[in-house]
Amino acid sequence: MSQSARVIWDDALTSYDFGPAHPLAPVRVELTMALARDLGVLDKVEMGGCEPATDDELAMVHDPAYIEAVKRVSASGRADLSVGFGTTDNPAFAGVHEASALIAGASLAAARAVYDGSVEHAVNIAGGLHHAMPGAASGFCVYNDPALAIAWLLRQGVERVAYVDVDVHHGDGVQTMFYDDPRVLTISLHESPITLFPGTGSAGETGVQGSAVNVALPAGCGDAGWLRAFDSVVPPLLREFRPDFLVTQHGCDSHALDPLAHLMLSVDGQRMAYAALHRLAHETAGGRWIATGGGGYELVQVVPRAWTHLLAELSGYPLDPATPTSESWRQLVRERTGEVPPLTMTDGRSPEFQDLSGGYDPADPIDRAVMATRHAVFPLHGLDPMP
Repeated sequence: MSQSARVIWDDALTSYDFGPAHPLAPVRVELTMALARDLGVLDKVEMGGCEPATDDELAMVHDPAYIEAVKRVSASGRADLSVGFGTTDNPAFAGVHEASALIAGASLAAARAVYDGSVEHAVNIAGGLHHAMPGAASGFCVYNDPALAIAWLLRQGVERVAYVDVDVHHGDGVQTMFYDDPRVLTISLHESPITLFPGTGSAGETGVQGSAVNVALPAGCGDAGWLRAFDSVVPPLLREFRPDFLVTQHGCDSHALDPLAHLMLSVDGQRMAYAALHRLAHETAGGRWIATGGGGYELVQVVPRAWTHLLAELSGYPLDPATPTSESWRQLVRERTGEVPPLTMTDGRSPEFQDLSGGYDPADPIDRAVMATRHAVFPLHGLDPMP
């Protein structure tokens, strides 16, 4: 489908580092880029650089007082609990403003590249920091780069932006920033707030005119159930909304091996979700697609393979799941982590799912979650909630 994609990259993007014991280890991004390079994925895309977001740019979504507080933390390395620094999730570290502003700038660079028509698709694999709030750091996130990309598009006069978040955690920061703005449709598929941080994202959170959509899935949901939920909610809403641009967040912490959550997807199921979003970008948004990374804390077995599949999908040349990982990459994994690397790009799954055309099962917790969302928001978009 795509013949024009840009990967925004700078080695300094790995400087976003909360320390050696923190789950959000930058080695996951380093290993992703190395694997994508070794498998020839980066040969099929444009590579583009980035500059840090300026204070004025950050202020499109963040309070100026918060930006100044982050800069003080950055200069001193000292905690400031009033803005969320000094917690286990968000330790203070010297240079945090500069590292965070560069990630934000990378998502801005992706948005600019797609907006000006340089490319159809662009991705900031180091981005996706969707929990950051207007005035506080939260959930490993300092500056909310997906929200910043959306806000920048709106400032250019774009009329409709859709945001789809497939991270296992609710995209609460992005939802908060656009909750009352009907120009932005936020859709988040995530583990139920009953069992997972941040404790928000119920079906009843619908924004204005149905601008917020939340599919809260039960712990234990695997490929078939997740893909059924996605298919039952995302395509109908995007087709009705007809966004000018599609922005997506691709946290891969929905995987069964992720240590921080409780869904049971495979890399193969995640790859199918990326392909579905690619198709929807072309069908509903004229191919204008801006993608980011996100969560993902199984640093070797999951993140590099999942996001290499994402980069390959964006390039228009998806990888055969049976593709072996390269020996040079396996050696890098052993050197950098001491872990045993995966041998191929698949978990050996061939996910299949049934759509809702045959009806739904009210005894199935996944179907109950899907129908709760459809009943909450479909009528607000002129859609029939019943399959």
